[in-house]
Amino acid sequence: MYKYFFRLVFKRLDPEQAHHLAFRWIRLAARVPVLRTFLAAALAPRYKELRTEALGLRMHGPFGLAAGFDKNAVGIDGMAMLGFDHVEIGTVTGEPQPGNPKQRLFRLVEDRALINRMGFNNDGSLRVAARLASRTPVFKPVVGVNIGKTKVVPEEEAVADYVKSAERLAPYADYLVVNVSSPNTPGLRNLQATEALRPLLSAVREAADRTVSARRVPLLVKIAPDLADEDVDAVADLAVELGLDGIIATNTTIARECLGLTSDASLVKETGGLSGAPLKQRSLEVLRRLYARVGDRITLVGVGGIENAEDAWQRILAGATLVQGYSAFIYEGPFWGRAIHKGLAARLATSPYATLADAVGADVRKTA
Repeated sequence: MYKYFFRLVFKRLDPEQAHHLAFRWIRLAARVPVLRTFLAAALAPRYKELRTEALGLRMHGPFGLAAGFDKNAVGIDGMAMLGFDHVEIGTVTGEPQPGNPKQRLFRLVEDRALINRMGFNNDGSLRVAARLASRTPVFKPVVGVNIGKTKVVPEEEAVADYVKSAERLAPYADYLVVNVSSPNTPGLRNLQATEALRPLLSAVREAADRTVSARRVPLLVKIAPDLADEDVDAVADLAVELGLDGIIATNTTIARECLGLTSDASLVKETGGLSGAPLKQRSLEVLRRLYARVGDRITLVGVGGIENAEDAWQRILAGATLVQGYSAFIYEGPFWGRAIHKGLAARLATSPYATLADAVGADVRKTA
């Protein structure tokens, strides 16, 4: 039914307009007590065998919403209602910014992909922090906060910009993510180089510890799929060296060649980060490489091209303790989370692993 509705309604709308419309409906439904209870029961069934511990946090399952959907922390309850075990908000920048000029979001329907050049459009860390502080949660998913660089801030002042966001947001974050991998902010990906990344991550870690003394706020870094293998290794080694809590692999790609894209050439040529099904193979490769390098010393989060339970299961076998999705939600609709959980539970039941944790990295360990 959703696929018919998508073709009839959403496909005819500008992608960004369709996003705002759908997100508004989700938020409205989450405000109606009886309706949200019914929807959560239907769309977010719990499976005891999928309960997950990661980053020192307990979750109903391993499947979460990737950053980019709820940039301003306005719909956390709604997304939890739809079955996401954790919700990563953002990317949030030190200062509010409108993002890049529209049109900046494109659907590649034939490839089940998206291209975006949103440019970190968000309300800024001060307003988002105030919104999180005043939140009275109906549902209680783990909430991650993804932070990035304000566009107008020069690269040499990036550390201070990230620190400002970390100080404001850490008190309300179950975990923090340093995003240095979006292709839509000029110069941002330069911060993935270890000589730039080391002082940035160290400063954010210190800011989080200074601001929140009662607990340790887990800190992760999100990397691009376009990194060369040796750079993936360098980030992995740096994460272990700094005592980082995790790595999210991966963000969107700027690549277009060798992805087998079949959508209209004019769409494929649009600049920005490509997400969705075509990213699946490279994201899996990066994840496998990271797990082979770091093992169980830090938590890995698999994201990029996850469409179904089999994709999520393959990420777990490749080393991901947590998995995230976004683009496929646009094409699969509100029953997507339910299908992922049901499929994961079925795969675990027929696997040789007693628990989900036992399955993490199993395929990589077999080939080591």
